[in-house]
Amino acid sequence: MVRIRLRRVGRKKQASYRIVAADARSPRDGRFIEILGHYNPRTEPATVVMKEDRVMDWLSKGAQPTESVLNLFVSKGLYKKFYGKDYEYPAVPAKAEAKAENEEKEA
Repeated sequence: MVRIRLRRVGRKKQASYRIVAADARSPRDGRFIEILGHYNPRTEPATVVMKEDRVMDWLSKGAQPTESVLNLFVSKGLYKKFYGKDYEYPAVPAKAEAKAENEEKEA
């Protein structure tokens, strides 16, 4: 399966990332198929540059974005452009809900 994920580049403690399409079995900084953009979290605001047409092409071929890349897609509006709807963040897990209810009962 092809994943769209981040590949770390840059010096020690000065990381920036490339957004790449890679086989899910390859290591984080190993082989990749294509560079789709870059992400620099150290700038204010964070810099995100993507080749939108290539990202859309890979998504249409069935590539799965990782969680962090999915958040970048949402921030750039690519998620809505591809899926035609806003991203709905997952619901709070059941354990967290139960813990919150217990805290309310105790108070």
